[in-house]
Amino acid sequence: MQGLNQFWQASDGVGRAVAVLLLVMSVSAWVLILWKGWVLRRAAGDIARAVPAFWDAASLDDGRSRLAALDRERVLLPLLDAAAAQPVAGTLEGTGQPSSQLTRRLRDALHRGLAHLQFGQVVLASVGSTAPFVGLFGTVWAIYHALVGVAAAGSITIDKVSGPIGEALLMTAAGIAVAVPAVLAYNVFGKRVAACEAELEGFAHDLREMVLGDIPRSS
Repeated sequence: MQGLNQFWQASDGVGRAVAVLLLVMSVSAWVLILWKGWVLRRAAGDIARAVPAFWDAASLDDGRSRLAALDRERVLLPLLDAAAAQPVAGTLEGTGQPSSQLTRRLRDALHRGLAHLQFGQVVLASVGSTAPFVGLFGTVWAIYHALVGVAAAGSITIDKVSGPIGEALLMTAAGIAVAVPAVLAYNVFGKRVAACEAELEGFAHDLREMVLGDIPRSS
């Protein structure tokens, strides 16, 4: 703690701004990692339980009740509501073929569900790709700070260069430490979102077939 305090006191405004920016990026990334990990785990579990429960229902109303109870992230229930919805009379939506209207409604509901699951991915990708360069900028600035100190002193001494060089190494390490978890989480979450997307697309396709009459519909 004392070393960090000395580092903070020795840094100038630019060095402190870089350190604060890396801290904000790290906190943002970890908040998203914890939140998205919880959401995606819950969504995947709900999909795995809710879809079979829906198709095992004796009627559409019973199936909807089961989805409402199991679909905590609300990624499946909007698909069922979209499949059962009717276009408003007198609108452009109502002029299309029933199959086309159904496809559009299911597609829109699917996109909204995926947007919920993909929320935060852009932030993780941005942090993972920019944090090393922010740390590198802090490194370059710290070296410049060291050279200015040497020039002002007129001679090279350990006490003039040790602090700024330590600051430079710390900035490099901080940039990498911020980027690595964000990149790993982005890749892991991307795979989980893709798995959920495949399940949701399959459910949407089955709903479409059911509504169009290709699958017998219980009443």
